[in-house]
Amino acid sequence: MGCQVELPDAGAFDQAVKPLWTCPKCGHQFVTANLWHSCGRYELEAHFIGRDPNVRHTFDRLVELAQACGPVTIYPQKTRIVFMVRVRFGGVTTARRWLNLALWLTRRVEHPRLRKVEVYGPTTYGHQFRLANPEEIDGDLEALLREAYAVGRQEHLAGRRTPG
Repeated sequence: MGCQVELPDAGAFDQAVKPLWTCPKCGHQFVTANLWHSCGRYELEAHFIGRDPNVRHTFDRLVELAQACGPVTIYPQKTRIVFMVRVRFGGVTTARRWLNLALWLTRRVEHPRLRKVEVYGPTTYGHQFRLANPEEIDGDLEALLREAYAVGRQEHLAGRRTPG
């Protein structure tokens, strides 16, 4: 696979976008005011109760890789844990012996750990991967996480919108 993703300089793009709206009840942020969401506050640790320790180690490695891209918000929700910059670009659900990683990409990709691809539009794809331990996060998956991070920053929309 060997994909390389280079993130562009974020400065100009950051200055051209509106600030996020914060829900007064749960504190989660969204690109649109009053956007419908499952409003609630959940504990991260609850997702790892009764799970193999490698599930948590794998999650921690994914967080580390996402944070290497830049600021990232991790929102534990009732049934999943979301990774977000301006919008949600990925997330995980935990199982007893593995976690399911979902990444939002603007192209369809292949990977040995890929379990499912959902098509949301002509350039919008949800990719689901199954990971049982941190060692399964190879260089290609790291590159896909960086690519999804750029989608979370909405960089793919930068040329299609007017600032403000």
